[in-house]
Amino acid sequence: MKNLIAVPILAIAFMLQTAVISRITLLSGTADLVLLILVAWAIQDQVKSSLHWAGMAGLIGAFVSGLPPYAMIGSYIVSVILARYVVRQTWQTPILALLSVTFFSTIILNIFSYVSLVLNGSTISAGDTVAFITLPSLFLNLIFVIPVHSFISDLALWVYPLEDMV
Repeated sequence: MKNLIAVPILAIAFMLQTAVISRITLLSGTADLVLLILVAWAIQDQVKSSLHWAGMAGLIGAFVSGLPPYAMIGSYIVSVILARYVVRQTWQTPILALLSVTFFSTIILNIFSYVSLVLNGSTISAGDTVAFITLPSLFLNLIFVIPVHSFISDLALWVYPLEDMV
């Protein structure tokens, strides 16, 4: 039942992504609101359904973006697995974990997108992709991840109250 909250949250996130966030560009890079929500959700200790969110977001993202489904689903699932690993094994500071996972998840998403576009016949060079898309997207994601994290941490406390944790 607690997994059903993903449907309206991801639907609103994709609407905001396509209508508002995609208009905020730096060179050719844009922030990925859905990726930020998935990373912020996955680093919450009490959350147990982050892979479900990643699969659903990947399917919706493949439909919305026009990229092949394996690119969106794969990049979101790898990002969530990385976030869960970092939280469980390495970091004790959630903000540091959030920023590092956001950094690497943005790179993972752009690698998956670039490889899928090259496999489909695109002729964009890797240097242009890094300079004009990946680095600006990375900068924008690192700016937007802090407010997204505050919203998602409140949502996680609402969905998984502390009484359920005991």
